[in-house]
This record gives sequence, structure tokens and C-alpha cells, in this order.
Amino acid sequence: MTPVRPKLSWSDLAGARVGVWGFGNEGHANLRKLRSLGVDPVLVDDHPAGTASVLATAEGGLAALKACDVVVKTPGISRYRSEVAELERLGIPVAGGLGLWLQEAVPERVVCVTGTKGKSTVVSIAGHLLAGLGYQCMVGGNIGFPPYDPEIGAGPWDYWVIEVSSYQAMDLASSPPVVAVTSLHPDHLPWHGGVENYFRDKLSACSQPGADLTVANGDSDLIRERSALLGPRVEWVSAHDEPGGTWMEPLGLLGEHNRRNALIARRCLAALGVPEAADNAALRAAAHGYQPLRSRLQVIADVGGVTCVDDSLSTNVLPTVAALDAFGGRRVALIVGGQDRGIDYAPLASALRQRAAPTYVLTLPDSGPRIHAAIEATAGAASGTLAGVTDCPDLEAAVAAGFAWARPDGVVLLSPAAPSFGLFRDYKDRSDAFARAVRAIS
Repeated sequence: MTPVRPKLSWSDLAGARVGVWGFGNEGHANLRKLRSLGVDPVLVDDHPAGTASVLATAEGGLAALKACDVVVKTPGISRYRSEVAELERLGIPVAGGLGLWLQEAVPERVVCVTGTKGKSTVVSIAGHLLAGLGYQCMVGGNIGFPPYDPEIGAGPWDYWVIEVSSYQAMDLASSPPVVAVTSLHPDHLPWHGGVENYFRDKLSACSQPGADLTVANGDSDLIRERSALLGPRVEWVSAHDEPGGTWMEPLGLLGEHNRRNALIARRCLAALGVPEAADNAALRAAAHGYQPLRSRLQVIADVGGVTCVDDSLSTNVLPTVAALDAFGGRRVALIVGGQDRGIDYAPLASALRQRAAPTYVLTLPDSGPRIHAAIEATAGAASGTLAGVTDCPDLEAAVAAGFAWARPDGVVLLSPAAPSFGLFRDYKDRSDAFARAVRAIS
């Protein structure tokens, strides 16, 4: 059954009995927004963190939500859950904060950016360029700042650049005229209930009422194969567009995929009607001062000629392959592995076998053995550049072994193709551990 997307706005909730379901970052923003409307909501979470005012879903929380007029859920709560269906059968709309906001935003001033990977980079580039061009721009959404949060302030904003996760896309009952899609690769399958559901849900942000133009990654076969899901008009962007492209040099980004991300950001500005988007000199000036996002192909040190790169946020195969491509002519000691979500590592193994420059792979628990096995399964592939695969007990051992091999002029690249949970709290914790290990070999 296709999940329902309520066509409600925040203003519609004034005077209603509202439940807030999920109490993470966005849940707290939902609470602040409702209180600004004079609403004192019921608070429910699957696993309350010792807060007496928050009910556990399985211990009275669901019953409390059933007594509400509307439920505002956090993105992490899947629309495919049976509890959501139960509330909807009772006639209780289950909305999301971003969808509520978009219903009364000025759509011509909004661009939504989605994609499996690259969306945060595109959003941050677009926001930086707009600010550098003299506009007031609110950068928000999945990148960490709900645009409706009273703590953010009402502006005045000239533009809103909003990152939309696949979870948040399912909360949108309308789309702005301009949406961008950066990449597509299987991810978050348990939430969506399967790979094709994930693809459809992710791309649904392109085709809700109000959609007009999708700025899409033209180098992705998976996106091109699903062009029918991309809305009324599509503008394809390739990493090879705009040969030269000196305007983007001050951004200081590595890799062809980031070149494409910068081009997508520029096309979004043009689609919004920003006149300076056609001016290379103005864009180059605006690009100065950009700070690459943490843990996204970030050079953290040069140790005796060895470049140490933190790409901890690469949590599936797609960005890890892109990270390898960023160092096409250099020897790379690649550190991979983490939480095992059962994803297919055959594409990574194939990319490693096809790589022209030497690569030494160091795997980490828990998915390390499966990555190792996937590489071994391609042993017959024609390539003499794979230097070997070593299973390591921890990140410190992997960094030390990778550095010893990469000397004197190679790269030690942490690009795990797996989430961090299990060995680390999150990708930032993993990044910190990588930095400590690099300092230790220094």
C-alpha cells in the first residue's frame, strides 16, 4: 500500500491535539514549532531517554497518539510501519515537519536536493555561493537545520536550499519547482522495505504537485533508467560538462564526483533565476572561503609525503568508488569495513580490480570478511595492481599498516563503504579515531 502524504501545513495545527512521535534532533524542532503555535503536544518516542514527559511507543505512547487529531513524526520512523498504517486507518494524519513547512513556503525560492550521496555537498556549495553573491540563504533540512525551527529564525531569507533524505522525501505532499538528484545507489533498505521502494521513495521528491525541473546526475545509469520518476522536465549534468570550469577551483574539492556536485549546485542557482549563475567571474569570487564538509574526502594530514584522507561518511559502495577515483594516478591504501548491512560489495571488488594504480585494501570488522571474500571472488579479473587484502582488528592497526605500505608518496584513505555503528558511536567518532591514529604514526 502506498503511504499517505497529508497535505497539511504547520499553520493548520494551531488549536489541534497533536502528537510528536520521535524525539531526536527534528523531534525537538517539531516541539519548539508547535509551542510557538500555542500547541502543547503529546510526546512519544520508541526509546525515551529517561524523560518522564515522553511516553514509550509500546508502553502507552501509541494509545496516546490515537487520541490526537494529527501526529507529526520524525523522519526516522518509517511510513511503512504497521503503527503508521493503524493511525491512518483511524483517520489520523501522520505528517513530517519538512512536508508541513513546504506546504506554505514560497516554492519559487526553494530548491530541494536529494540523492544517496552528494546531497550535503551540493547543498553546502549552493548555500556558500548564494551567500558569496550577497543573498540571504537558509541551508537546512537533513544537513541539520529544520527550516521551520523557531531557533533558526524567520529570516528574511532570499532562498532556502534544503537537503532531503529518502525518509524526508516520503513526508512531502508537494515539491518546489526545482529539485536536484545527486546520485542513486541501494541504501536504507530496511526502512523502505526493498531496493525498488527505496529508489521510488527517494525520487518521489521530484514529482509531487508543484514539481517542474529536476537537475539530475547524468553520469548515473540508475538515475537515467528511472527518468520517468524525475518529474515533468529533466536537465542532465555530467562531471565532464564545462571543460576548464575554473570558477570552481576555489572550492578546493577532490574528485570528479565533487566536480559534478559543484556543477549541479550552479544549475540549481540558474534554475532559481539567480542572474549571477551565468557569470563565471562572479561565481569564482563567491566560491572563495568554502570549507569542505567534515569526513567527506577531507585531507587531514600529510605525513612524510603520505596523504591521509578522511572519508568516514562514505557508508556504501558508491562514494567509496568515487573516492578511489579522486586519486586515480596514486597508490592508495584503502581502509574499508564497518557495520554489516548486507549490501553487495561486488561492485567495489570490481572497481578495485579495474583500478590502474596500485591499491592495498585493509578491512575492518564487521563487514570486512565479506569485503575480503568479494575481492577474492574476482581473483580471475585482469589486473595486476591490487597489492593485497589484509583483515585488521581495528582502525589503529589498519592506519599503521596502510601508512607503512603507502610510503613515500601514496595515500591512506579511510572510505569504509559501511556505517560506523558497532565499533564507533557515529561517523564523527570514527573520524576522530582515524585522526588519532594518523597522529600516532606521525
